[in-house]
Amino acid sequence: MVTTSTSVRSKSCLGPPSDMSPCGNWKVSIVTSDLPNAGTSSQIYIILYGQHRSSAPIYLYGTDRAPFQDGHEDIFTITVGDIGTLFKIRIGHTNSGLSPSWCCKEIQLWNMNSGKQFYIPVQRWMARDQEDGEICREFPILNKGQPILPVTVYEVHVATGELWNSGTVANVYISIYGEKGDTGSRQLFRSKNSFNFLRGQTDTFFLEAVHLGDLYKIIVGHDGLGPGNGWFLDDIVIRDPTTNREYAFFCHRWLDQEEDDGKIVRELYARDNSIIFARQKLEHNRKETWAAESWKFMKGNTLQFYNRLTGGFVRLHPDGTIDATGEKMDKYGFFDVIVSKGNICIFQSHEIRHLSLALDNGCVTGMASGRASTELRVVYQPNRCALLESVLVPGHTVIFDRHGKIASESAAGYADLSKEFVVFVKGMFLNNAVILLATSLCQALCLQPDGSCTGVGNQSEKSYWRVHKISSGICMFESVKNARMYLRIKDGQCDGTGTGDIDCHFKIKKNLENASVSLESTKSPGLFVGLQADGQAKPVIYTKNGNVFFYPRVIKCWHRVALLHNKMGMPSVSGALKRNR
Repeated sequence: MVTTSTSVRSKSCLGPPSDMSPCGNWKVSIVTSDLPNAGTSSQIYIILYGQHRSSAPIYLYGTDRAPFQDGHEDIFTITVGDIGTLFKIRIGHTNSGLSPSWCCKEIQLWNMNSGKQFYIPVQRWMARDQEDGEICREFPILNKGQPILPVTVYEVHVATGELWNSGTVANVYISIYGEKGDTGSRQLFRSKNSFNFLRGQTDTFFLEAVHLGDLYKIIVGHDGLGPGNGWFLDDIVIRDPTTNREYAFFCHRWLDQEEDDGKIVRELYARDNSIIFARQKLEHNRKETWAAESWKFMKGNTLQFYNRLTGGFVRLHPDGTIDATGEKMDKYGFFDVIVSKGNICIFQSHEIRHLSLALDNGCVTGMASGRASTELRVVYQPNRCALLESVLVPGHTVIFDRHGKIASESAAGYADLSKEFVVFVKGMFLNNAVILLATSLCQALCLQPDGSCTGVGNQSEKSYWRVHKISSGICMFESVKNARMYLRIKDGQCDGTGTGDIDCHFKIKKNLENASVSLESTKSPGLFVGLQADGQAKPVIYTKNGNVFFYPRVIKCWHRVALLHNKMGMPSVSGALKRNR
C-alpha cells in the first residue's frame, strides 16, 4: 500500500520556496517491513549528507493516516538545499509513542533536479529492544551496487574519573566528527558493564556509522536527569577498526551544573598519537599529585620514606651507609627538610645532623649537607609515590633491591628493584593541629549544613578539622568552621554532630602502602569512617578498596609555630594565646 505524498521543507534551505535552483528537491520512498509489529508510533526523521554539507533533520509527517505501518510504503517530497553530491543518509526516530520500535525494509531517493535515483536496502530494526538497541541508522549511497563508503562499528571507551561522586545516572550522549561528516547525537547506553559510568570505571560502547575518515572532535554531554547526575569525565578513546587507529579525547573535568563552570556538555578535540597522549596524561596526573603532596616537603618538616618492595623505611647510618629495611620507629629513619626550592630538597638525617641523603656518581650514600650531591628532585607518580632524582645528574634515582640494599637499575631484573617511596610526615596529629582529611587529590571530608559528612568537599576552610588528642593514637576531630561539632559514629550513622563524647573517639590506623590513615571507632571497634560511591560518609568495615582511606594534610600545627617563634626569639603562639585570655 502506498500513502499520499507529503511535502516537507528542511530548515537548512534558506532560499524562498519559489527559488528552486539552489535548493535540492527530493522524493523519498520508505517501505516499512512486513514483519510482525514492524510499524512505529514514533516520529521518523531523515538527514541527507552531501559533499558540501548535511541537511537539518527532516521530520516526515503523514497526512491522511499514521505513516510507517507494517508493510506500507510512505512517499514524501522534501527540500534540503544545495548539499552537493549525496554520499550517505541517516534515518531514525524519537522513540516516542506507545510502540516506538520500527523495522525499515528499504529506502529510495529521487533527486528531482538532476533525475538521479538511489536505492538503499535496509532491513534493520531501529528499536531499544531489538538488535543493538540503536534507534537511528546510517547508510552509504551505493555506486553500481557497492557502498561508496564502508559502515564501521566504532569502539568508544569512556573513562569516568576517580573522584568521589564522579559517576552519573544521567543519560549520556556523544557526537563524533570526522572529515566525512558526523554520527549525530547518539546515546551511550549499552556497555559490557552491568551499570554504566560508575566512579573509576571504563565503559566500552559500540557505535555503528558510515566511516567518518580521520576523526577530529567529539561533543559529549548528558541530560542532567536523575539524582546525583553530575559526571566527572576523565577521557574517551575511540578505536576505528577500519584503519586500526585510536583517537584520544582528554577531558578530566566535571560535566555538572554545580561544579567547575556548570556546563554539562563539552567539546573535545582529538589527540591521535597514543604515545603522546599517554605522556600528556601522565604529566597532568603528576602535576595534580604534586599539588596535593607538595606540602610534605616544606622546610622544617620531618619525613620518613617507606619502600613497598622492601617493606621497610630508608635509613641513614652513622657511617654514611643507607638501606631500606628500617622499622617504623627506627631513629635513623627520620629526615628533616632543610632546603626546599619547589620540588628540589635536601633531606638531612634527624639523628645525624651532619649527614644528608645524597646521590654521588649514581650511588646512594650519606654526605655532608650542602654539597651538590645532596640536592634531590622529588618527582611524584600518579599512585602518590615519590621518586628521588639527582639534581646534579638527572635520571639517576635513589633505588633499592628487594632486600633493601642500594642498587642500580642494571643490577637486577626490574621486578626486583624499587625507586618509589611512600612519604610520611611526622607529627600530623598533634593536639590542636588543624588538618584536612583529603579523600582524593582535590576533595576532602567536609561537614555539611545538615550535619552530615561528605567526601566531596572542596579542600578549603569548610573542610578543616581541629585535632583533639585523647591519648596515643586516639583523637577527636572538631569542625573548624562549626565549632563544637565533632566527627562521630553512632547508631549506624557517620556524621559531624558529635558533642565530644566517646562516640567521637577514633583510633588512627596508618596505611603504609599509600600514606593514608583510616579512622576506627573506639566505641565500636571494627567500624571505620567510610565513603559511599556518592561520597556520603557511613560506618563501614575496613577494606582496601579505598573507601576508608583519608590523606591527612597539615594546615596549621601550633607546636611547630611555637618552635619557629622560639628559634627566632619571639614569644610562642601558645603563650600569646594564654596572655590574651
